[in-house]
Amino acid sequence: MKGVTRSIGITLGDPAGIGPEIVVATLAAAPPARLARCTVYGDRVPLEAAAHRLGLALPDVPILGSGEGDRAVPGKPDEGCGVAQVGYLRAAVEAAKRGEHAALVTAPISKTWARRGGFQYLGHTEMLADRLGASDVAMFFVGPKLKIALATVHRPLVEVVLELTTDRVRRVIELVAESLIGDFRLSAPRIGVVGLNPHAGEDGLLGDEDADIIAPALEERCGSAVLSGPLVPDAAFRDLLHGRYDALVAMYHDQGLIPVKLIDFDESVNVTLGLPIIRTSPDHGTAYDIAGKGIARPISMQRALALAFDMLDAR
Repeated sequence: MKGVTRSIGITLGDPAGIGPEIVVATLAAAPPARLARCTVYGDRVPLEAAAHRLGLALPDVPILGSGEGDRAVPGKPDEGCGVAQVGYLRAAVEAAKRGEHAALVTAPISKTWARRGGFQYLGHTEMLADRLGASDVAMFFVGPKLKIALATVHRPLVEVVLELTTDRVRRVIELVAESLIGDFRLSAPRIGVVGLNPHAGEDGLLGDEDADIIAPALEERCGSAVLSGPLVPDAAFRDLLHGRYDALVAMYHDQGLIPVKLIDFDESVNVTLGLPIIRTSPDHGTAYDIAGKGIARPISMQRALALAFDMLDAR
């Protein structure tokens, strides 16, 4: 993308969720130099209401919205909120395609209400890959203690094996290696690849996928990265926590996300690897049950914005 600036677009997510509160709190905590590089895609009314509840001044940043979300009631999503959150995201992505942003930080959307608002994708990741022309993307969860990427994403367990291929596992390994080297400045990152079956298949006694699908993805070198696997799943995450690896590649959603939510729940950031821009997001949902109460924790959103800037600076 020619002419990309070093600015960041922030999307509000569902205006009836905690998006307005965590966005306001994140902007209020941002250093002035970074704040000057931010544009918010959302409506002013829910942001001002959130700022009032939190006792904060709404920072002076560009706020771009159609007004569709101005009628949102915290904790009570409706079709107008669905239309609004889809509109924020579409506008931000189009701006990124025009080269106006080098990164996007996305507050949580509701898949249910977004679908009712015209969203035709499973989530942010699929939409961004499609609209930005990325053939291979991966979800990479980055926290202060764990870094875990997923080989497959939102798939029923019975479909995981059908989607899992050697090429896919290899591509995720490559994306993780590129990010660890380019974004996190590790010269020889240690990447562990987790097995699919108990005991990583136990030499075929507990399944052939580890030997037939996963192991071949580790046969060739991956730049300066040091690869290990297929690793026994019930031990791999403990080894990651204790520093044996810099990151792991997990085979399916819950295999990777359970340890993330257990260890780094408040501070983990979802990074989409493989896009032509940087994209980060807090690792939680719309939290309608606490929306409007002023108690939502903004830490993950704050880390998402900080990580986006850090990645920009590293590149």
